[in-house]
Amino acid sequence: MTEPPTTPSTGGRSSNAKPSLMESLLGLLRIRVKRGVNLAVRDVRSSDPYVVVKMGKQKLKTRVIKKDVNPEWNEDLTLSVIDPNDLVMLTVYDHDTFTKDDKMGDADFDVKAYIEALRMNLQGLPSGTIITRLQPSRQNCLAEESCILWSDGKVVQDLVLRLRNVECGEVEIQLQWIDLPGSKGL
Repeated sequence: MTEPPTTPSTGGRSSNAKPSLMESLLGLLRIRVKRGVNLAVRDVRSSDPYVVVKMGKQKLKTRVIKKDVNPEWNEDLTLSVIDPNDLVMLTVYDHDTFTKDDKMGDADFDVKAYIEALRMNLQGLPSGTIITRLQPSRQNCLAEESCILWSDGKVVQDLVLRLRNVECGEVEIQLQWIDLPGSKGL
């Protein structure tokens, strides 16, 4: 059996074939979940917090830190980015052994400004150059100004997210981009 002829305009695929994940993938977003600050107490005197990060159908989580309302995770979670308009949802939970885990607040953030900075040709800039500043507002969960900067040949963004739907707490994260060979790219 021989393959049907293909036309150059479809890149070798028949026109009704769905693009593969690699063909629609822009790249990978590495989210370093650094630490929680002044998280809510959900057990007797403390909490056993962990973070869940969701984007589209993807869901990743950090390890549980026992009895600590100021946990240091320093853990990398990596999401595949297909649509730069998708929000990233971050939720903190208190791990419980015998009952359902308690929610300790949530936040969301968008990566549009970060991806726009990635698309700029920044080679040759001095390390530490600030590309963009994002201000906290009622429309975002930023607790303080967030800078997107050029650091050691990479575009990096540090964010301090104020948790919603809870009495207190912030989570500090850092974004980094990973280009994937074979992906659509930016």
